[in-house]
Amino acid sequence: MADEEQHISTQDARSGTTPHVVRYVLGISLALAVIAMLLVIWR
Repeated sequence: MADEEQHISTQDARSGTTPHVVRYVLGISLALAVIAMLLVIWR
């Protein structure tokens, strides 16, 4: 006999909440990288 598929919610599969801190870290890192590259190019 085949086992039945188990369907669980995304929240339960993650076992917690997803904070949006990563979004801010990536945005700030991208902005700093662009500024650094502009400074390198203009020197």
